[in-house]
Amino acid sequence: MAASLVFRLHDRGPEVVREVLLERGWEEYDQKEREEEDWNLYWRGSAFRNSEYHNLLPWQRLNHHPKTIGITRKDCLARNLRRMRATFGSALYDFSPTAFILPNHYTRFLSEYNNLRVTRGPSVYWICKPVDLSRGRGIFIFEDIKDLVYDCSVIVQHYISKPLLISGYKFDLRIYVCVKSFHPLTVYIHQEGLVRFATEKYNLSSLRNLYAHLTNTSINKFGPFYKAAKGRVGQGCKWTMSKFRHFLHSQDINELLLWQRINNIVTLTLLAIAPSVPSCPNCVELFGFDILVDVTLKPWLLEVNYSPALTLDCQADITVKRGLISDLIDLMNYTLSDSMRERACWRHGYKRLCFRAKRSSHVPTPPVLSKFEVTKIQKRRSGGQSQTLPLIKTLRQPEKMNQRQSRQHASGADYQRRLPPVDSNQIYATRGRLANETHRDKTLNLIFGPCSRTVVNRRTCPALAPHRSLCVSEVTSHDDAETEAETERSGEADASCSIRDTPHRELGFRRSKLPNIDSGSHGAVMERTPGLSGQHNPPLRVGDFIRTFPFNATTLRASRHELDVKVVIKELHKLTAQLATPGERLRREEEEVKKETDGEDFDALLWGPKDPPLLSQCFKPT
Repeated sequence: MAASLVFRLHDRGPEVVREVLLERGWEEYDQKEREEEDWNLYWRGSAFRNSEYHNLLPWQRLNHHPKTIGITRKDCLARNLRRMRATFGSALYDFSPTAFILPNHYTRFLSEYNNLRVTRGPSVYWICKPVDLSRGRGIFIFEDIKDLVYDCSVIVQHYISKPLLISGYKFDLRIYVCVKSFHPLTVYIHQEGLVRFATEKYNLSSLRNLYAHLTNTSINKFGPFYKAAKGRVGQGCKWTMSKFRHFLHSQDINELLLWQRINNIVTLTLLAIAPSVPSCPNCVELFGFDILVDVTLKPWLLEVNYSPALTLDCQADITVKRGLISDLIDLMNYTLSDSMRERACWRHGYKRLCFRAKRSSHVPTPPVLSKFEVTKIQKRRSGGQSQTLPLIKTLRQPEKMNQRQSRQHASGADYQRRLPPVDSNQIYATRGRLANETHRDKTLNLIFGPCSRTVVNRRTCPALAPHRSLCVSEVTSHDDAETEAETERSGEADASCSIRDTPHRELGFRRSKLPNIDSGSHGAVMERTPGLSGQHNPPLRVGDFIRTFPFNATTLRASRHELDVKVVIKELHKLTAQLATPGERLRREEEEVKKETDGEDFDALLWGPKDPPLLSQCFKPT
């Protein structure tokens, strides 16, 4: 009978994750009964430590990618969007209100404030948000600069004063976005999301009334009208996305264009950080994008949430979030070998990441184990009695024999090797099979940066190490920036790099032999593109998760190696324009694209509608 998959939750939450996984037959990790690495999924609300990314084993998944703070903290998001706007034009990156980070940009804000007072009069509204707080805490709206009072770092933005209203109530959309991979960039958006309402009617004459201007559930559930019926909104303060689609149909709104514009916001925002996020193929990330729609049906990005709330406050939460977590687990593509954990690692010969730049003809020196490592393994085999000295003597002898040889090949020994515990018989039995590989500081520094301290093993051998992981590496790098969740909960530094594969293949890196979590998922609609060397393409759909990037053969190619942001942006612009273009012209454009991509057939679904059509079907002439 196969072993169960094991999940590990940090600080006992969130409860909906526990419930869904237990219902699916998973077991919860108990550190008193299991080995430290005996788990398949580690879920936490705050960021993982560098060491936790570094020590990942092939059967393990984490629910966060490293270094996504660039969009999940308000001031970082503002900086990155301003940079992208300067690079690619304000017409493209016009989906976020103008933001000023105070106190640093106070002079710039004051100039903008005075200019608008002259040109538009006093009726210009601003919203102030602390950069590192969530759930609506510390937010206020003002019209006169004399009301701008703050005691921490904040961002001040133009307040969108004409939002789309439903029965007089303001609302925004919580869009759930899963990034399976940043290298290559692979993005899914969930069909179900939440529509969050304010609980008092929108009124610009009462800027201090947060129940009328903020849509955060953590604020509105304490409002006096939370349980009251509010016109078409009803009781409470949430709808499902399905109910919102029904509203759009009743208003004769062109929903296809609206959904594609929201999709563009998600992709363009992720492009701001995708090239800088380290590659970690055993990680996924669930973001919560908050989108406001104004009276002209233009969507605006309010913020991106790191670890979006998974509490169940109402029936809409239960409907959306339970399905969301279940689909996310399917998207991770767990297999039978994952439940076997360490045994599967040996059976399939999975290898940890190796760095290599050149091959060398010299025979490598056998590994040198520390006294602690030798003592540990001897105690295991002798029933707790240490038999250290004979083995140490045997292991040190080859080191002396090869000192002269090691000096002759100093260029291939940049770093001290560390392999898992082995005995001397295993060393000599496998010595002839060890790979002859060398590494250069120059290559490693391109990824880790000058502030990293790295100890990297340069070869792996599945026949060694019967007890623990196949290779031990240490990557230590510090980033003094903190995520919103870290500031509130753990204060841990986010990882600046990962030991997993990197898109820079030309630098001499080899992909680690890890399970292909993109090769298929439960309930997935699969697609294969023969023109791309038979590689498995990410599924079109897994449950209610719709793949939104890559969305055609051109973007697939643009993301395979180094992400070509310019090409992706060009394709996004073309796709959005096509939604309003006559069919005959569209068919000619599609034929041209097919010629450019050597006839490859790669399609995607249009996220948003109740029954998402293929993009190619959307553009066929009627």
